[in-house]
Amino acid sequence: MDDLSRVLIVEGKQDRNKIKKILDDEDVFILCTFGTLGIDALEELVDDYHLFDRDVYIFTDTDEPGEKLRKMLNRELSHAHNIYIDKKYREVEDAPEHVLASILQAANMKVKVDYLKGFSQ
Repeated sequence: MDDLSRVLIVEGKQDRNKIKKILDDEDVFILCTFGTLGIDALEELVDDYHLFDRDVYIFTDTDEPGEKLRKMLNRELSHAHNIYIDKKYREVEDAPEHVLASILQAANMKVKVDYLKGFSQ
């Protein structure tokens, strides 16, 4: 983790697993919060993963808990980049793989080309 410069923060284990399958970018560490964080847990994450020293990307669901987590993370990590899933999918894990691949690629992350095939541009 120390030599990775970018951190992608997601809510759940299913989100992490799906994104990990799509990414082809060894420079990105996927950090799973396992849901909403308390202040102490957030500060611990920031310290443990040196989040002030890294490019941070926030990719949460569009439901109420996801938006609450995004707001909390943005307050603490004002330098973070926000990545959004279309509201019609609501949750990252429910979005089609080609949609996630396109979103991640738009955030300048390398994705496995096979996952872009279902995406019509």
